[in-house]
Amino acid sequence: MILHIETSGNVCSVALGKDGILTDSLVSYEPNAHSKVLANFIDDILKRNNIKPTDLQAIAISEGPGSYTGLRIGVSIAKGMAYSLDIPLIAIDTLMLMSVDFIQKHPEIIPQNPVLCPMIDARRMEVFTAFYDVELNKLSETTNMIIDEFSFQTPLQYRPIAFFGNGAEKCKKIITHGNALFFDNIFPLAKNMLTLAYQKFIDKNFVDVAYFEPFYLKPFIATTPKNKLL
Repeated sequence: MILHIETSGNVCSVALGKDGILTDSLVSYEPNAHSKVLANFIDDILKRNNIKPTDLQAIAISEGPGSYTGLRIGVSIAKGMAYSLDIPLIAIDTLMLMSVDFIQKHPEIIPQNPVLCPMIDARRMEVFTAFYDVELNKLSETTNMIIDEFSFQTPLQYRPIAFFGNGAEKCKKIITHGNALFFDNIFPLAKNMLTLAYQKFIDKNFVDVAYFEPFYLKPFIATTPKNKLL
């Protein structure tokens, strides 16, 4: 039994999973409500499923990138619970988590074998992003980049790229290549962490409860993302 917590952006969610199968979930789409709802969500989801905290075998947390405040709230509660219960802490890449939501909501796109490009808004025209394939293999390192009309020109010549997340909205009018596909309403959600977290639990792929820090939004550093598309 694993408790999953996701607070990296505007959406706050928790989920319970047993052996990688969803038991229950709670979601709030109210912006910046993490400090108000997260503790209540955890208490509610445990009580309504007759689960005691001591029944949990692990805590899974979305590790970022994302909002500094949101990540700090979620990670603080996850670390506190894992430490007090003496159970493992599992960290899940937020961009990969967004890609899971995309695959579940748009299976019709998968036969096109697009590159998945989740984007998290990082103010102005900056985004946090990375490339994944439809099997969730990571094709590039996570990077903080400024979007302009030249962004992604080379990979777009070879394959469709699916852009999604709250950072993709501001890119629609700038990235106009025919292979650029944009999708709305894709979020990192706790209920989509289950398979990823359960596999890490089986593999004993845990983070150190005492020293783990989330991947916060950091000051922009100009980089050229490396990728395996070509």
